[in-house]
Amino acid sequence: MKHVDNDEAEFSRDSDDLLFDPRARTALAQFALGDDTSVLEAAAAIRAAARALDRLRSHGTDSRGLSPGALDILVRLGSTEDGISIKDLAGSAGVSSRNVTGLVDTLERAGLAVRVPAPQDRRSVLVRITPPGSTWLDEFRRPTQRAMAAVFSGFTPSETVLLRHLCLRVVENQHQLARYLEEQA
Repeated sequence: MKHVDNDEAEFSRDSDDLLFDPRARTALAQFALGDDTSVLEAAAAIRAAARALDRLRSHGTDSRGLSPGALDILVRLGSTEDGISIKDLAGSAGVSSRNVTGLVDTLERAGLAVRVPAPQDRRSVLVRITPPGSTWLDEFRRPTQRAMAAVFSGFTPSETVLLRHLCLRVVENQHQLARYLEEQA
């Protein structure tokens, strides 16, 4: 079966020489309640960029036997020698503790992480990266940095900082909207 990539797009440039997706613009113009599709197009562009980065990450991790979710947990474990609780891993990754438990199980089976008793509370468990886990991350780091350099090729340092800021503002606004909607329910 032939692989079809619906995200493969021919982009155009507007009068300000800025990129846009004519397919998205056409579809959104029919959906919008007016002539201005800019915020809808921006949301579509964020989704397209996120999918593109997810495909790249999946390609890099699948060939090494880890899911992108397991990689996220392994990277977080690599940032501390003391270990991290499942609850704290879940909080920092923005996923459920149940999800993290499954990812830690996967990392343990691969020998990349281990559960250990928490020193302050023997009933609690911490997760630590193992030496093979650290080696795995070290070997994954360089190709990842090369891939990200290619993805962001042509961006100035200030553009990458601005892009980060704008994406996080979208996340922050979404969190505020979610809280507001919860309060209204």
